[in-house]
Amino acid sequence: MNKDIFELGGVEFDSRLLTGTGKYADDSVIPEVCEASGSQIITVALRRVDFESTTGNVMDFIPKNMKLLPNTSGARNADEAVRIARLAKAMGCGDWIKIEVISDNKYLLPDGYETAKATEILANEGFVVLPYVNADLYIARSLVDAGAAAVMPLGAPIGTNRGLQTREMVRILIDEISLPIIVDAGIGRPSEACEAMEMGADACLVNTAIATASNPAMMASAFGHAVKAGREAYLSGPGAKHSHAKASSPLTGFLHEG
Repeated sequence: MNKDIFELGGVEFDSRLLTGTGKYADDSVIPEVCEASGSQIITVALRRVDFESTTGNVMDFIPKNMKLLPNTSGARNADEAVRIARLAKAMGCGDWIKIEVISDNKYLLPDGYETAKATEILANEGFVVLPYVNADLYIARSLVDAGAAAVMPLGAPIGTNRGLQTREMVRILIDEISLPIIVDAGIGRPSEACEAMEMGADACLVNTAIATASNPAMMASAFGHAVKAGREAYLSGPGAKHSHAKASSPLTGFLHEG
């Protein structure tokens, strides 16, 4: 098989698994998780970054070879997301930004309209913008128009580990949106990431399922293998499904009465 390159924001990656930095019982496991997963992109909430801290910083545990993807966790509207993105860039975190705008405290669902506003402003400023949204075709189309580098639909409410609950809506986005589709949030098991990739998703972002596993590094390895397996299955072109049984070998004409 030819080398399968994942191009995002003008950069080429070998891995299609993105990871995160939240919810670990001990951040010191993050380097081992990154290595085990094979991931090359990692997201971090800017509110957790404190370069002046003398008592430890999550940034100390992010391998230098990882592409850093700061996120705007905590933003409640477009203005706050834009301010966080500009602050991240000023702090030396680069010009990639994952937009998270959430004002709903019960279900933590992203606000697609405010996300589109922030995406347009930041894309026009030269940011590589990866917006986290509900699996909604109209919102996704608005993000394409706004200059997003990808669309990141949720599989289920964030942090729930409930799997690919939005699979039919994600499937529509895969069919209709020209940008990379990165399934984000809710994926709790490697088999669910594999399913998303089999469907044709370009990548998956997994944090909670890895960070809250009893053995995060082993779970990270499992997700790395699952994402790769799902991608290879998609590229291989799975056979068609049928409503009636079809024999693998001919059923007639083999035995003949003398």
